[in-house]
Amino acid sequence: MARAQKSPFIIDLEASGFGPDSYPIEVGLVLADGYRFCTLIQPIPEWTYWDDEAEKVHRISREILHKYGKPVDEVADILNELLRGMTLFSDGWVVDQPWLNKLFYAAGRRMEFFISPLEIILTERQMEIWHDAKDQLLSETELQRHRASNDAWIIQETFKRTQTISS
Repeated sequence: MARAQKSPFIIDLEASGFGPDSYPIEVGLVLADGYRFCTLIQPIPEWTYWDDEAEKVHRISREILHKYGKPVDEVADILNELLRGMTLFSDGWVVDQPWLNKLFYAAGRRMEFFISPLEIILTERQMEIWHDAKDQLLSETELQRHRASNDAWIIQETFKRTQTISS
């Protein structure tokens, strides 16, 4: 009988673009108990790169960031307080980790939690059925916004579905 894994903690970030000059503009997460957190991040003056194509995806303008975003040090402090000592998983670790590094460096803080690639906790069977399960979930929920906390929730729910289907 397959051993049930509790829901993983998931983190997701949206950014100003996709290249090396991009920076985080939103962070979202969902914990095992379903608690969700999301906040916009106000860019520091040195962060100037902006990709209009990325903006079309996440629908967050620079104006919205400057008006509603929290300063980098406040975001870093909130994340450390919420996540201290925890390990979160990302389906885009290769970009999410550098964006978090950039956030914490700009804030002058040490990150007190860890993120790992989601793939390290997926079975082969989960990986095989991942995209179909995610597509089905997206069609059922009809989420309109491509935002960090929604994406984190979708990743967590897809994990749970693929776990149930593959056991």
